[in-house]
Amino acid sequence: MSKSNNKLFTRFKLAALCLLLPMTALAQSDFVVRDMRVEGLQRISEGTVFNYLPINIGDRVDKIRIQEAIRSLYLQGLFDDIEIRRDGETLIVAVKERPSIESFEIEGNKDIKTEDLMESLRGVGLAKGKTFDRSVLDEVAGFLREQYYDRGKYGVSVETSVVDTPNNTVRLRIDVEEGDRAKIRQVNIVGNDSFAEDEIRENFELDTANWLSWIRQDDRYSKEALEGDLESLRSFYMDRGYANFRVESTQVAISPNKKDIFVTIGIHEGDVYRISEVKLVGDMVMPEEIMRAMVLAQPGSIFNQQLLSSSTEFMSFRLGEQGYANAEIEPVPELDHENKEAAITFYIDPKSRVYVRRINFHGVSEVDDEVLRREMRQMESAFLSNNLVERSKVRLQRLPYIESAEVTTTPVAGVPDMVDLDFDLTYRMPGQFSGGIGYSESQKLMLNGSIVHTNFLGTGNRVALEAVSGRYQKLYSLSHTDPYRTMDGVSRTVALNYRDITQFTSAASDFSTTSGGLTVNYGYPITEFQTISMGLSYQRAELLASTSSTQQAQDWVLNNGNPFIEDTGAGFNFFGTKFDTLEMQFGWTFDSRNRALFANRGTRQSLFLTMAVPGSDVEYYQARYNFTKYIPIWGQWVGRINAELGISEAMGDTTATPPFKQFYGGGPSSVRGFKESYLGPRDSFGNPYGGNVLVASQLELIIPLPDKWSSSARAALFYDIGNVFNTGEVAFTDKLGSPVEYKPTADELRASVGIGVQWLAPLGLFRFSYAYPLNEYRGNDRYYGDEVERFQFSIGQAF
Repeated sequence: MSKSNNKLFTRFKLAALCLLLPMTALAQSDFVVRDMRVEGLQRISEGTVFNYLPINIGDRVDKIRIQEAIRSLYLQGLFDDIEIRRDGETLIVAVKERPSIESFEIEGNKDIKTEDLMESLRGVGLAKGKTFDRSVLDEVAGFLREQYYDRGKYGVSVETSVVDTPNNTVRLRIDVEEGDRAKIRQVNIVGNDSFAEDEIRENFELDTANWLSWIRQDDRYSKEALEGDLESLRSFYMDRGYANFRVESTQVAISPNKKDIFVTIGIHEGDVYRISEVKLVGDMVMPEEIMRAMVLAQPGSIFNQQLLSSSTEFMSFRLGEQGYANAEIEPVPELDHENKEAAITFYIDPKSRVYVRRINFHGVSEVDDEVLRREMRQMESAFLSNNLVERSKVRLQRLPYIESAEVTTTPVAGVPDMVDLDFDLTYRMPGQFSGGIGYSESQKLMLNGSIVHTNFLGTGNRVALEAVSGRYQKLYSLSHTDPYRTMDGVSRTVALNYRDITQFTSAASDFSTTSGGLTVNYGYPITEFQTISMGLSYQRAELLASTSSTQQAQDWVLNNGNPFIEDTGAGFNFFGTKFDTLEMQFGWTFDSRNRALFANRGTRQSLFLTMAVPGSDVEYYQARYNFTKYIPIWGQWVGRINAELGISEAMGDTTATPPFKQFYGGGPSSVRGFKESYLGPRDSFGNPYGGNVLVASQLELIIPLPDKWSSSARAALFYDIGNVFNTGEVAFTDKLGSPVEYKPTADELRASVGIGVQWLAPLGLFRFSYAYPLNEYRGNDRYYGDEVERFQFSIGQAF
């Protein structure tokens, strides 16, 4: 029952009660109140009654004042009966209290959550400890029936029970039998002459039972779904030129058993209209030719309501870019029924330009305010631009320590042309931390640990430290990145590294390498989406092989850098080389993704070129290109295309690219389903050597996940293809010792399909995949075959 009905009922009740008052109370002559007394109270204090009673000691009262007093007390909803009488000069107020609610239960409800229902009922006074009003309970029962009717459950039964308990209290209970949702048995459209009913109803939410109804549940009636379908019906015709289309009637019939629904929609199709002219009128704060460029509907074309709506959105957005955030644009068609033409007039009211007073950040305290403000493209005291606000939001979301960003525009009280921007941010774990200790007979005591922090001390700087120590492997690295070394967004990265290892990958043959280096790199933003980078890297390395090493390792160390030989006697020699290189690094990056991790729209391209400066002991170059694009497909389904190309070649007197600069293929980061690093050239021991050419691509269909998981996990169906090759720099042999080539050919590309899952955890980015290789080569007595690994798991850095 509405509030107005409640008031009407209360007034009627008061009038009736006033007429039934004892005549002795109303017939008394006026008197002055010298004392007051309340009778019948149980839980309510006298002070409460006196507070609501509009009579005080010393007041002169008459019949009218008594009626007003009774009315005032009744309006508080605390009493079932009130009587006011006189005892000499004492005013006696006799009341009968309404009972209070001892307990309140709801049983049988499934479609409506009990928690949500209880919260709503507390607002109308139905809760433990509240005063009980029978009329409110009846209203709630009716309200529940209406809610279930809207959900198509017309057989619902709602029963209420009130049990009196001691101390003037009651126990309330509502029992709900929801019943089955009524199913649609028939949907008829009457009056459709130009289109078949199946074509019209193609986008309807409501449908008769079909083999997918148990999933989509589109055969269950609801009022909201019908209203949506009627709007779809209007759009269907008006987007095809029927400008005078209308729905004449809508009938919903229910079967006697309340389980079947029959829907009949009567329509008037009208005629097809063409647009005769398009006019723009109003306050043109922007040149008319710019606004006309936003209009999709042109004279001579068939009337299309969707084009008018899209034109309105484009113009509103264009005005919003210039600060006219409250602009109102209304397309009004004027129909010429005789000539079947429609003249379209866009009425444009830009309103006042809106300015930003203040930008506020909420939800994060771990990040310095300056770090967030430097990502802003919308400035304070500037006019509000929807384009700049959206770009600012995207830049915040791309920070590795921000999980999500939402922005609201809050009008400034008393100033109609000024707003505050409030960014609600969700902080993400800013880094990854891991450590371990182990022991094995070969490696002896092993220690490892790594720290990556992308918001070091709240500055937004990235610091990474890694240390691995074992008998045959030592690796230490430290890097620091300042993304805003200057106010213009110039970034700087400084990195130190030292490594002493015997394998480049876990699958490669032993090849002792000792190296150390220093890298300094600067990034310069040239546009909002593009950055170029330049840097220098100095490396000092020593590679060591022996007569028991692979032929490829012996050949490289004996022919490059500053080779040396150590004769240990007994026919066993060590071969080694020492060399210094100074690398020049150049890079270009284009990035329009909406976030750095788990993006779902945008594009990223990167091209990096590394070249050893002429005069270095070893000369080479390496180029690498990566392309990633996210393509919206349908709803939350998104496609991802990723392609990676790489090439490296020796220069000058260097015979081949250094072994530690080779590309590797196969595994979670390239072609899943093939064992990590095992694609491409094999050395004389049959282990992966790597190649100087990389070709890899992944096509993914990203599966929508619930919102609470979408920022920390991702699942996708994938198709991977790729391989690594060698252009002839390094000589390889087969199992029999005969020469074999691994030159790039399309026939040698390996492919797989499968499903993959990524999960961001404190230890890093966990990757799980199960793949089915499509064209693995099994090998024979002469040639090495592919190593298949269907299930793969890896942990990598996310930032």
